[in-house]
Amino acid sequence: MTMDTMNGNGRRTTGRGIGLAAVRGLALALVSLPGAVLCFCLSLVSIALIPIGVGLVTTPYVLTGVRAFADWRRVLAAEWGGVRIPPAYRPLPKDANPWSRTVALLRDPATWRDLRWLPVDMTAGFVTALLPAVLLFYPLEGFALAIGLWRVFPDGYWYGFVPVTGQVSAFGAAALGLVLLFLAHFLTPRLLGVHFRLTRAVLGSNQRELAERVRVLTETRRDAVDASAAELRRIERDLHDGAQARLVAVGMDLGTIEALLDKDPAQAKELIAQARKSSVEALTELRELVRGIHPPVLAERGLGDAVRALALRLPVPTEVSVDLPGRAEAPVESAAYFAVSEVLTNAVKHSGADRIWIDLHRADGMLRATVTDNGKGGAVIGAGSGLAGVERRLGTFDGVLAVSSPAGGPTMVTMEIPCA
Repeated sequence: MTMDTMNGNGRRTTGRGIGLAAVRGLALALVSLPGAVLCFCLSLVSIALIPIGVGLVTTPYVLTGVRAFADWRRVLAAEWGGVRIPPAYRPLPKDANPWSRTVALLRDPATWRDLRWLPVDMTAGFVTALLPAVLLFYPLEGFALAIGLWRVFPDGYWYGFVPVTGQVSAFGAAALGLVLLFLAHFLTPRLLGVHFRLTRAVLGSNQRELAERVRVLTETRRDAVDASAAELRRIERDLHDGAQARLVAVGMDLGTIEALLDKDPAQAKELIAQARKSSVEALTELRELVRGIHPPVLAERGLGDAVRALALRLPVPTEVSVDLPGRAEAPVESAAYFAVSEVLTNAVKHSGADRIWIDLHRADGMLRATVTDNGKGGAVIGAGSGLAGVERRLGTFDGVLAVSSPAGGPTMVTMEIPCA
């Protein structure tokens, strides 16, 4: 039987939820300190080396890694704490040289916001992440002292503010541990929320950066217009080179058949068979074209079934997990479908994986898609990669793309899109 209470958001918190919050806080503490220290030190060294030229090569990679670390924390804040921290990074110039990429990154206010957040994350962030675990696990030491652990310390032992020198004082330590455990029951989930709100306060944009937000939206709208124009040209090209050419050939065959019908019925019969074959091929190409624009299964049965159908066509065994209580808006479903499709294409072509997992679910007004493979890893978001195109597609909908792909794998690509 588990205790329960009401947390600060009015939701019921069980003992299991308290333990989960403590474990998550401990995991964040263990990651935030070394991760933030490493990112901060590498950033300082790389930026300091810019005057001698070395930093021009290293800084784009280092700051891209800092962004990936920050984006990962944004995803955790949304998933574990329900705290939304939207990014506002400026798009990097395409096909830019190292100097242009370095200047673009350093002129982006979001870059300096990330760098300001790193010292906070390695200090106050570390403490606020560790406190939930301390409140839950530190009382166990007091209980252990009460059942005889105090005998291991013949010169006495301080438990909190209680000096433990004998069995009576050990019971006092246990009483203090019980008080801390009682406080943990109420404070542990809230303290984890404090950690995520602190992250948002430093990492999130503010009203003074509203103009930057407008500029980012303008850039994403331009990307959307360019993508739409490119898609329209692709459709026109496919129609002209494929189905249209076959239909013109069918028309010419029918004209020839009409002329040969009385003179050479055998030849006319062969042309009829050829025209029928051409019409079938044209119909197949039209169906493929329609599927590339908006798959019928997506329109009829929704994103979950469309992704399942997509997985069935892959040459790699793929598991799909879907938890979508309803339908999202059609543009959001379409963006999520094609983003997942592009990520799967990259995984099949480049990862060398023999297993892929797809997870789709919706929570707190966000549609989240995660694609994981057990391949060789090394995937990055950069100019010329398919993931860069996915990031631009999601950016049109205020979405977020996070990639975790260490050398040797596995690779996890997480996509989030706001949806009603």
